[in-house]
Amino acid sequence: MLRRAASASIDRVTSFCSSRRIALSFSSIIRQSLAVPGWSCHFHTKTEYFCNAFTYPARYSSFMLDLDTAPLRPFIPDCPFAVVDASIGHTPALHLACSLRGQRIEIIAKMEMYNLSGSIKDRMALNILRCAYRRGALVPGQPIAEATSGNAGIAVAAIGAALGHHVTIFMPDWMSVERRQLIESYGAVVCQVSRDEGGFLGAVAMAEDMAAAQGHFLPDQFANEDNCHVHLDATLPELSAQAARCGRVLTGFVAGVGTGGTIMGAARYFARAGQEMPVHPVEPASSPTLSTGHKVGQHRMQGISDEFIPAIVKLDELSAIIAVDDGDAILMAQRLARELGVGVGISSGGNIVAAVKAAQLQLREHPGRTAVIGTVLCDNQTKYLSTDLVRKEPVKENYLTPDLRFEGFRIDHGKPVISSFHAFF
Repeated sequence: MLRRAASASIDRVTSFCSSRRIALSFSSIIRQSLAVPGWSCHFHTKTEYFCNAFTYPARYSSFMLDLDTAPLRPFIPDCPFAVVDASIGHTPALHLACSLRGQRIEIIAKMEMYNLSGSIKDRMALNILRCAYRRGALVPGQPIAEATSGNAGIAVAAIGAALGHHVTIFMPDWMSVERRQLIESYGAVVCQVSRDEGGFLGAVAMAEDMAAAQGHFLPDQFANEDNCHVHLDATLPELSAQAARCGRVLTGFVAGVGTGGTIMGAARYFARAGQEMPVHPVEPASSPTLSTGHKVGQHRMQGISDEFIPAIVKLDELSAIIAVDDGDAILMAQRLARELGVGVGISSGGNIVAAVKAAQLQLREHPGRTAVIGTVLCDNQTKYLSTDLVRKEPVKENYLTPDLRFEGFRIDHGKPVISSFHAFF
């Protein structure tokens, strides 16, 4: 009865908002929450609605909607999932026009640094934890343990803190100090793992052991299909819509492979839409884990090529692997910051270089056309201030970045209801 009443109330609120072109993200959040054990919604059937949204043990909050006045006066709920959900996704997109030796290329990249904790991993962490709540695999107050190279750990620590979970992160000790400090700033415990202790594979094993022995919830990001689903159902639809708003249709997609969630979600999105789209996984040229099937060499693109091929990565569903020199990636990230004011991490620079390489592959087959390549800017530069990103990088003969010309750029807001995007080329 309560759920039916809540649903009817939400329908009224949503209808009211639609008539006034007002986006109410929390209405969909409330619908999703009704299936989450331990949460409930309460509505009063008066003009002024008071909602103790998502009543969570020891955490109570409310928002008010006065349906007699416009615009709405929302009191944003303090409940965990509602607040977190509102701050993740619907990120802006960088639309970059460039040319390389006379070839015209366009790149549309999701700016994922605008998520809650500053990276694309917020999407994955939120979806895995929400789905775990729905299935009953994660319950209020249960501790969480996960292995990560940085961004996922930061995301799990931030969202875990909002939900009231203690988080332990196992991370290789060669990752940037900023990553460790950010994780700890959210109250999580960081256990650094040396190469002698097994490196990244050792970190994964330690997280699994803690989960099995002490009852911690294990997000298991490298094998959890909920990682892929969030990009299939959210990231790629957002990107495609943003391309369409500026009169473009994507002709390809590239992304570095850490867990593989982004690239697999992209491949399945285009397959579901019936589009034969080249979707290229990206790896460091000096550490080609995807190509070899095992850890080889060293690289500076933190967050990808983590010593093994994740279980969720299905190379037979993907196009050819694109290798990027980490020095070229650093130079590209530096150019984006200095020439466009878009600060990104090294792997994001690598994604732009890979997008240029993917465009070159297309232009060899279809000369004269404009390649429009989609990708993601995974995070910003603040996690790399102790790395080579802030140092002078020598240019090598085979690098693309020095020869790439930026012709123009625009940034498309992630929420079309309150923003429009006009073609500018």
